[in-house]
Amino acid sequence: MPIIDAHSHVQFPAYDADRDVVLARAREANVKMIAVGTQYATSKAAVDFAHAHPDEVWAAVGFHPNHLAEQWHHDLKEQSSAAPEQFDREAFLRLAADPKVVAIGECGLDYYRMEGEDVVAVKKAQREVFKEQIAIAEAVGKPLMVHCRPSKGTDDAYEDLISIIHDSKFTIPCIIHFYVGGPEITKRLVAASCSFTFGGVITFARNYDASIALIPLDRILLETDCPYVAPQSQRGKRNEPAFIRETAEALAKIKDISAEEFLRQAHKNTREIFKI
Repeated sequence: MPIIDAHSHVQFPAYDADRDVVLARAREANVKMIAVGTQYATSKAAVDFAHAHPDEVWAAVGFHPNHLAEQWHHDLKEQSSAAPEQFDREAFLRLAADPKVVAIGECGLDYYRMEGEDVVAVKKAQREVFKEQIAIAEAVGKPLMVHCRPSKGTDDAYEDLISIIHDSKFTIPCIIHFYVGGPEITKRLVAASCSFTFGGVITFARNYDASIALIPLDRILLETDCPYVAPQSQRGKRNEPAFIRETAEALAKIKDISAEEFLRQAHKNTREIFKI
């Protein structure tokens, strides 16, 4: 059964030494992927990677909320500095129009490590840039790939996401990647027509089982979020698309169906949402 990794970062510097080998392992495992950008440099790299491998890779282009502050993903240091980065709407709009781009993201809200006097201003900036990317997604008719991480012990970012969904009244699909919300917020996001991706964490943590049980099967997609959070059998290693089947088997168990049935539905969901 073919699998599409709906959220990967194989274009990141973490794979510079062996990207072709990683792609070959994915091919052997019958896994294709969407390469997801987090700023302009990695979004452009995702598009280039997708064009270089047109039968196996698609791209998503977006601006991660953490790049508005003095934060960065550790795998991006070669392409990003600790200084805040400006969101260039026109540059992203041009990238978004590329036929290999199937989604806008990852974009959204991240309140997890905020502290200091600028919290209110940073949250406001995140919301504004997120809304600009919603407008881009609407303009090009492609779904949103949303990063949403609340501050510890709260649902604050999810609450703001729901408010933005309702206020924006957008019509394109919204996929919340690496979802970690509890049952009550899950019910509200399901009611808001969101879909969800889950990664390797569900193979070793039971925190999310109750939420997964509430989500209709036609709203669940598979992801690795590689190079981050490898599944249980690969813990401590760099993650990659070839490892995704273990996550699928864990999700199938939670949903009390066979792995093959789950994989068929997840593949159908991904093809329909991203039109691939």
